[in-house]
Amino acid sequence: MAHFIYFGLPAILMMLGFPIFAVLVLTSLAAIVFVADVPTAAIPTYMFGSLDNFPLLAVPYFVLAGEIMSQGGIARRVVAWVVSIIGGIRGSLAVTTVASSELFGAMAHTSVGTVVAVGRLLYPSLKSNGYNERFSVGLLASSGAVAVIIPPSISMILYSMTAQQSALLLFTAGILPSLLIGLVDAAYVFFYSRIKMVPLMARARWVNIWETTKEASWAIGTIVVIFGGIYGGMFTPTEAAGVAVIYSLFVTTVIYRELGLADLWRVVTSSAFLISQILIIVAAAGIYSWLLTTSGIPQQIVSGIEALDMRPWETLLLINIGLLLAGSFLEPPAAILILTPLLLPIVTAAGVDPIHFGIIMAINLSIGLYTPPFGLNLFASHAIFDVDIAQVYRGVLPFVLINFVTLLVITYVPSISMVLLRAH
Repeated sequence: MAHFIYFGLPAILMMLGFPIFAVLVLTSLAAIVFVADVPTAAIPTYMFGSLDNFPLLAVPYFVLAGEIMSQGGIARRVVAWVVSIIGGIRGSLAVTTVASSELFGAMAHTSVGTVVAVGRLLYPSLKSNGYNERFSVGLLASSGAVAVIIPPSISMILYSMTAQQSALLLFTAGILPSLLIGLVDAAYVFFYSRIKMVPLMARARWVNIWETTKEASWAIGTIVVIFGGIYGGMFTPTEAAGVAVIYSLFVTTVIYRELGLADLWRVVTSSAFLISQILIIVAAAGIYSWLLTTSGIPQQIVSGIEALDMRPWETLLLINIGLLLAGSFLEPPAAILILTPLLLPIVTAAGVDPIHFGIIMAINLSIGLYTPPFGLNLFASHAIFDVDIAQVYRGVLPFVLINFVTLLVITYVPSISMVLLRAH
């Protein structure tokens, strides 16, 4: 009965189209009524208690900062700067898309926001410079997902809160894996461009590089401020989020003057809508995770896996496949909040470091965002670029395959994630 309520009922509700927060609340209510010996008053207590967490304050700040950057001219200048540097080689525009997504993902912290910001700037150019519709939309949908991994990531903040791990250590551990994924994607699109004989773009010229660097210097300064402040010990990741809002607001309103009061109101309201979506899931997941943990089911699953006598690599492979499937149905915040209490005891028993597992989980969920049929980036790309959904599916498949291979390398070579922690 308990297993059906905790796992079967949510699956049925999701298939019926209930929003994820309603699924979690209704499941928790059913658990309290039928299987858990706790009062119904526990629901509001644990829901609001899950929001009473200092690292969680970074989420609304980072969301607002990302919206300001996206609509205030920062994204456009960063992309122009990358184009001026990489131009002149075959495939430079596709490589620019990957690099721009990495840079803007580190500033905006949202996957769909990165797809929108980079895609609106580069999708027309990709199509007019020899890349077909299928490849272009697949590249943008997959590249934008790096925002889930590259620090300072909202998903990492939520994992740190749920797993009781240091957000700073997770940010540090995510640097090399996110860069590796970017390099693998860049290598693929480079060879794709050579095989397809995509036309060459204008050569990189020092004059252009200097001009775009001057124009983008304030925009690039966003990364310097955030990372320099965090790793220089000047402020915590939560404080860095607040500083990012102030800095991006100053740059877009005073330096670039692209955001007026009316624009700012639109940015704030759209950010508030997205923030409320995230926090209501956090609140609903708080009571669900507490009930699931106290039910003893995670301990039963750990015992069941131990009874199978699986080797650690087999356990990790099974979890990777499960997370990839979950990521194609659930948004990263919801998946992290729901699955971390369930999976962390299993991987800990298999000898996996919780920090390393946080990176594994983030990468899985990022790939899930563009894994057919239900990945969020697929539908976002379909709507943004007005491309048939079947074309989007076909376009992302090569990126799903190469990034799953990269995920396995990162999973089984933990030093890729952990080496900077040892140096730190």
